[in-house]
Amino acid sequence: MTPIPLVLVHGHPFDHTMWRPQIEAFSASRRVIAPDLRGYGAAVPPAPVERFDRFAEDIEALLDELDVTACVLAGLSMGGQIAMGCYRLFPERIRGLVLADTFPAADTPEGERVRHATADRLVREGMHGYADEVLEKMVAPYASPEVKAHVHGMMTATRPESAAAALRARAARPDYRELLTRVTVPVLVAVGADDTYTPVVDAQAMHAALPESELHVIERAAHLPNLERAEEFNAVLGEFLAKVDARS
Repeated sequence: MTPIPLVLVHGHPFDHTMWRPQIEAFSASRRVIAPDLRGYGAAVPPAPVERFDRFAEDIEALLDELDVTACVLAGLSMGGQIAMGCYRLFPERIRGLVLADTFPAADTPEGERVRHATADRLVREGMHGYADEVLEKMVAPYASPEVKAHVHGMMTATRPESAAAALRARAARPDYRELLTRVTVPVLVAVGADDTYTPVVDAQAMHAALPESELHVIERAAHLPNLERAEEFNAVLGEFLAKVDARS
């Protein structure tokens, strides 16, 4: 039995190195694909995204290019919302979903206002002040210095215009809540116990809406449990991948 490829979709404002512990843990046993999203990292094209669905379209084009006909698709935060968009666009290629520290609802009017205001600020001021402010919400204050440095470095390396464009596109994204009720593949819902961006209650709601899902709350982690508690996250992900492999 050939293990199913794993596709990892990073969050905002990060890059594919957000998934470094998972790439290292799973590349020996299966194909792992962890792209930089349009406008992030070393992505080609480097041009910022202009609409949210473009992220999912880019992933589909990458799967075509790499001749990947089926995969497990994992996304965290914005990456989880992109993964939901992928399921809407090409469900026949997805054998399992991992939705980590994310939520399916569209933005409220206030949420849209905040995203646009933040986008304006990033273009005006750059990434450093923003990164300093949000670092201990992205990861818990008690996270290791190495994890904090990695996360801060990803944020400050992101081009402000790309981060701003993604925020504006994300503000106009669709509502995925009804889509979740129609997902026909296994889903792993994971969340850091101390996540304030997408709290445990959001994960519980997704778990309840999905026809076939399992929920894992990872203690002593905030918004990036895959980095903050990589060993525990990898154990949960590994068990899920084994189940999907056996089923497929």
